[in-house]
Amino acid sequence: MKIRFGLDTFGDMNVDDQGRPQSAGQVIRDIVEQAVYAEQVGLDAFTVGEHHRDDFAVSAPDTILAGIATRTSRITLGTGVTVLSSEDPIRVYQRFATIDALSNGRAEITAGRGSFTESFPLFGYALSDYAQLFEEKLELLMELLKEKPVTWSGSIRPPLTNQEVYPKTEGGSIGIRVGVGGSPESVMRAARLGIPLALAIIGGDPARFAPFSKLYRMSLAEQGKPELPVSIHSPGHIAETDEQAIEEMWPCYLESFGRIGRERGWGETSKDHFVSEVRYGSMYVGSPETVAAKITHAVTSVGASRFDLKYANGTMPHSKLMNTIRLYAEEVAPRVRAAVEKESAA
Repeated sequence: MKIRFGLDTFGDMNVDDQGRPQSAGQVIRDIVEQAVYAEQVGLDAFTVGEHHRDDFAVSAPDTILAGIATRTSRITLGTGVTVLSSEDPIRVYQRFATIDALSNGRAEITAGRGSFTESFPLFGYALSDYAQLFEEKLELLMELLKEKPVTWSGSIRPPLTNQEVYPKTEGGSIGIRVGVGGSPESVMRAARLGIPLALAIIGGDPARFAPFSKLYRMSLAEQGKPELPVSIHSPGHIAETDEQAIEEMWPCYLESFGRIGRERGWGETSKDHFVSEVRYGSMYVGSPETVAAKITHAVTSVGASRFDLKYANGTMPHSKLMNTIRLYAEEVAPRVRAAVEKESAA
């Protein structure tokens, strides 16, 4: 099984090497440079998340991807995720068809519900409609991606009758995945609609997600659909040694996840908890050898063919993010590929 390696960023507001806060504009410009570098060192995909908060610089990932498209030639460019519940599926299609044109067919949508809710009041949606909005908008988006006249009706907008939507792509399709946090209903929906599965695994042993990938594949088979790829998204940071990676990551984790925890009533986090998650869970923090071993365990446990490392977490400076990208591409990816090939041949 060939493993593809991607990177994911939410554009966390960060600091420079002297600890001075960076502007949102600088963070966005740095993301473009990180994506260009990711292609130069041989990685397969680069995804940008969507948030509407002051701790993230990216609220319009599509625009950033369009900029990256003009600076790259090979790497897949996508979202991680497009918060579809508060989006207009027609505009999502149109923006990604445009990115597809700029990138010569490298655009990819990852549709998801998102882990934050700020977009709902911002764009005038009710949280009580959370599930229905996503369900209907995903179905509409899948019809739009066929690039044929669309006839569709639902409760979230007026119906469409034999409606053409432009521009059409040169290749006739745009890549799509659906982001899933671990509910059987979401997995079954992805199988029913025939969408590749992207598992967001941000805590605990990734092997606990194996039943979800098994359910997904069984559902596809029962419906007579071809086998589709499963990918994993998880956070991490790579440095030359385990100790260095932990010490670089911990203050960023404390600030970022500490704030989220306080907002959600989780209580204060601790370094012991962080280190425990690094050692036994789904935080891919350490030396290239350590991170490669953890990724190998994750992809083989779940049967995934792609791993996206969320390499930007909190206030980590651009220089350290670039070093993580280098180590991930040049040292981690080859180790994982070799280990997976060895295991497959055994």
